[in-house]
Amino acid sequence: MPHLFADPEFWVAVAFVIFLALATWFGAFKALVNALDQRGSRIAAELAEAKRLREEAQALLASYEKRRQEAEGDAAAIIAQAKVDAERLAKEAEEKLADFVSRRQQAAEQKIARAEAEAMTEVRDAAAEAAIRASETILRGRSKGEKGLGVLTRSLGEVMSKLS
Repeated sequence: MPHLFADPEFWVAVAFVIFLALATWFGAFKALVNALDQRGSRIAAELAEAKRLREEAQALLASYEKRRQEAEGDAAAIIAQAKVDAERLAKEAEEKLADFVSRRQQAAEQKIARAEAEAMTEVRDAAAEAAIRASETILRGRSKGEKGLGVLTRSLGEVMSKLS
C-alpha cells in the first residue's frame, strides 16, 4: 500500500470525495442541484415559449396564406369583370359607330336628294326660260303690230302659268 500514497490519482480521488462531502455538508450540493433545476425550468419555459411562438407563427402564416388566396380570387374576379365590361363597352361602341354611320349615310342621301330636286328645278326653270325666249322670238318674228303684241303677251302669260 505504500505505493498507493505515492500515486497522484489516489490523491485526486480522495480530494474529490472530500469535496463532495463538504459540498453536501455545507448545502452547496443543494444549491448546485437547485441551480440546475432552475436552469432546467428556465429552459423548459423558453422551449414552451418557443413552441407557443411557433404555433402563433404557423397560425399567422395560415391566415396570410388564406388572405393571399382570397386576394388572388378577388383579382381573378376583377379581371373577369373587366373583360366583361370591356366586351360590353366594345359592343356599345360598335353599335354607336354603326348608328352614327347610318345617320351620316341617311343625311348624305337626303342631301343628295335635295340637290337632285334643286337641280331638276333649276333645269326646268332654265328649260322654261329657254322655251319662253324661243317662243317670244318666234312669235315676234311672225306677229307684227298691235294685234301681234297682244297675242304675244297672252301667249307668254299662258306659257309662264303652265311652267310655274
